[in-house]
Amino acid sequence: MLDDSQLEKAKSMSIIVTKGTLDWAYPPFILGTTAAAMDVEVTMFFTFYGLVLLKKDLNLGFSTLGNAAIEIPMIGGHMKMPNMVSMLPGAGALAGTMMKNLMAKKGVASIEDLREAAVDLEIRMIACQMTLNLFEYSTDDLIDGIELGGAATYMETALKSDINLFI
Repeated sequence: MLDDSQLEKAKSMSIIVTKGTLDWAYPPFILGTTAAAMDVEVTMFFTFYGLVLLKKDLNLGFSTLGNAAIEIPMIGGHMKMPNMVSMLPGAGALAGTMMKNLMAKKGVASIEDLREAAVDLEIRMIACQMTLNLFEYSTDDLIDGIELGGAATYMETALKSDINLFI
């Protein structure tokens, strides 16, 4: 654990964002905006499936597949979501709606709000040019103020960062 003097020295953080589902969108935005609010210079590099988090129109999916840890509070207990549920048509949408409702009920900011906070806090957000080309997205699909770059752009930042995260 960092002591106060070490924490004061940690003034930059880079995050590689690789996943674009609702549940995986929260960690990079929460950690990034929290660090930026603590005067840490933050760079977020969005690549592969994480790139969708920069699209103007967010329509984030949610999957129970492969996540045996999901326990949604329900009727005074916790309901586990078995992997088999994900095979049912509409199960992901239902689980996503349940998660969004739970988050709203508990006062958790939406991904849209967290992304807006990231912009307001002047977090440097880089869209991976290779991924943009690979998935045939246009810069018109993305929110304003996004920088384009590749692995070298990220590495230039990461090599100078005090904290590097892969999410």
